[in-house]
Amino acid sequence: MSALLARARQLGPRREDWAQASPRRDLTAGVMVALVALPLALGFGVSSGVGAGAGIVTAIVAGAVAAVFGGSHVQVSGPTGAMTVVLIPIVAAHGADGVLVVGLLAGLMLLALAVTGAGRAIRYVPVSVIEGFTAGIAVIIALQQLPAALGVDAHAERILVLTRDAVRAWAAAPTWGAPATALGIAVVIVAMARVRAGFPAALVLVVLATVGNALLARGGDRPLDTIGSIPSGLPAPRLPSVPWGDLDTLVLAAVAVAALGALESLLSATVADAMSVGQRHDPDRELLGQGLANVASPLFGGIPATAAIARTAVNVRSGASSRLAALSHAVLLLVVVLVAARWVGHIPLAALAGVLIATAVQMVRVSSLAPLLRATRGDAATLLVTAAATVVLDLVLAVVIGLAVAGFFALRQTATTARLEEVPLDGSDHHDEERRLLDEHIVAYRLDGPLFFAAAHDFLLELAEVGRVRVVVLRMSHLTTVDATGAHVLADTIGRLEQRGVTVLLSGTRPEHLAVLQQLGVHRQLAHERHLFATTPEAIAHARLHAGRIAHDPAEPGISAEPSGSRRRDGWSRR
Repeated sequence: MSALLARARQLGPRREDWAQASPRRDLTAGVMVALVALPLALGFGVSSGVGAGAGIVTAIVAGAVAAVFGGSHVQVSGPTGAMTVVLIPIVAAHGADGVLVVGLLAGLMLLALAVTGAGRAIRYVPVSVIEGFTAGIAVIIALQQLPAALGVDAHAERILVLTRDAVRAWAAAPTWGAPATALGIAVVIVAMARVRAGFPAALVLVVLATVGNALLARGGDRPLDTIGSIPSGLPAPRLPSVPWGDLDTLVLAAVAVAALGALESLLSATVADAMSVGQRHDPDRELLGQGLANVASPLFGGIPATAAIARTAVNVRSGASSRLAALSHAVLLLVVVLVAARWVGHIPLAALAGVLIATAVQMVRVSSLAPLLRATRGDAATLLVTAAATVVLDLVLAVVIGLAVAGFFALRQTATTARLEEVPLDGSDHHDEERRLLDEHIVAYRLDGPLFFAAAHDFLLELAEVGRVRVVVLRMSHLTTVDATGAHVLADTIGRLEQRGVTVLLSGTRPEHLAVLQQLGVHRQLAHERHLFATTPEAIAHARLHAGRIAHDPAEPGISAEPSGSRRRDGWSRR
């Protein structure tokens, strides 16, 4: 218990978190982020299926909690497009209360990850997986907006089915008001981002679309569908009712939400570090902040939240220097809800669809994707497979598949760096000395790189073919890795050589490698004949004793053929 309390104190808020606060700069950045976050929060709330009110509540509650307890000074949290992708099937199967339960469970899981120090695992996610995942998310967000952008009613869990149904419904009775509004807003936002990045184009366009839609209704024409009423303040906190019969399904959904929340938040914090000067996030504290945010948000009727890359980028570009910026953004959103909830409810759905489509377009950075696609076949394949799996399958599975593909190419590349090289026994470069030792039917090989499952069998084929020698010395000091497969293969190779009368000696084996060899019996097999040596000179002396004894005793098993000569064997490495 004391260790848990010590860990909690280590992850908790600190006085120095606010040391860099600059009220003027941070409040200005908070205003800019709030202007961007308002339409996004409403849009993601609608897209999730829970409602615009849930989206704005999430931005307020989760944004404030994560700002205080998170691991980044400039991170902004709230509802995101990636999370809505996961929530749609949960809403369809279990309703709004199911989403609240999932969010609460996911928050508890994130807290457990923070306490156990799992945040540092993000460093092992390759950039090709990150970029592929982001590109796939962008495609999903854009496709999700098609029903609202086309002004039709379509619902489906699978994004490709939703796209098909929306297009068919619009083609059956085409109207042009909603498509024109969504497309116009998306184009202007993307264009303004290139011309004047800090200008809140989304908010201005949404206001204009809302006014125009109201005038359209007063003129007697059919107006565009709106988001409807939203709460005029934060609802009273309450525990969501747990559908106990579906708890097993909800736990699995919570695992997916927690995994996505951790992944997106830590990736966003990494991006924020790269954009800002002198900022470095604490990954475990970030998981703690997101966990507390996701525990608090459902209590007020909000949906699961993560750090938002787009809003974080606006925060950094606006000059934020501390957590005060993200906290003030949440407070400003609360003021908007308290003062202007009645007008917010009249925002057209097509306008929000245009904002989210523009967000999706801006998420895909050609400057990042193009170099990866040209870098290596492995990077290109990983990126494309991850993006496709994100769209066709689910998000967490897509990351797992992306990691598997990246791992395959990494193992393949690592295996090709392994090398088996014949070298002079004494380390000398003198050909005469090497030739003299070979005349004694002694040969040495130096193992470079890793001896693991991806390279071990090539090593076996290479070394087991050694002929015309009486003693083989394996120099192990340059070996970087030995796993169970490599140790088994090494034992099998030694056994094959000794069956043919070839004595095998090992020199320079590292302590960490000795432990693996001991566990799998390789060490014991060699040690009883004293064939393990700390240094190569000791192995040389013992090799000469063996070679001399075999040469003078015909009854001793051995190979009396001519020496093999000096050569380099690259069958294992193929560099």
